[in-house]
Amino acid sequence: RRKEVAAAAMAASSPSESFTTLREKATFEREIKKSKFIAVAASVSDERSAFSFLSEVSDPRATHNCWAYKIGDQSRSNDDGEPSGTAGKPIHSAILSSRLDRIMVVVIRYFGGIKLGTGGLVRAYGGVAAECLRNAPSRVVKSKVAMGLEVPYHLLGAVYHQLQSFKVEDVKQDYDTAKEDVVILSFEVDLDRATSLEEAFK
Repeated sequence: RRKEVAAAAMAASSPSESFTTLREKATFEREIKKSKFIAVAASVSDERSAFSFLSEVSDPRATHNCWAYKIGDQSRSNDDGEPSGTAGKPIHSAILSSRLDRIMVVVIRYFGGIKLGTGGLVRAYGGVAAECLRNAPSRVVKSKVAMGLEVPYHLLGAVYHQLQSFKVEDVKQDYDTAKEDVVILSFEVDLDRATSLEEAFK
């Protein structure tokens, strides 16, 4: 059985990097000189999910909904009407200091009537964002590598059973191959399991 699968072609793509992100949505609230600041943070996978999260948590009744996100090498921030550099940038700095990735932090401010000044705003927005992330539960997302395997039809069940032991994910089948009675399986597996998986099918 192994010989029949051994003749199959197996290829691996470049692995994605491991990163640490939030396990669940986190919030932190603080009142500073009668203004209420509420930080809300969550894991986001791309820009689209970041703006979806922003729409979900922003309060149109609030004075400001300031935010920042980091998704790999991509980062953006917004002061939402606060003086330039006093809100989005310190929120982004808090994200960088946390060493978390693929996250967004939105800080909602309800103005209490007392102006904080430039320095006060930087400390307020950066401080509540940092506290929110400091207390938030995190998780490590392991590196994944995409792999492919050609399998004869009659061995498909046995191969599926063996792949389960490697905890593969996102398995797809392609029956449109040049070889008769062969299916191509594509899937993702943790990088630290990839070598042993290859060895199992040699």
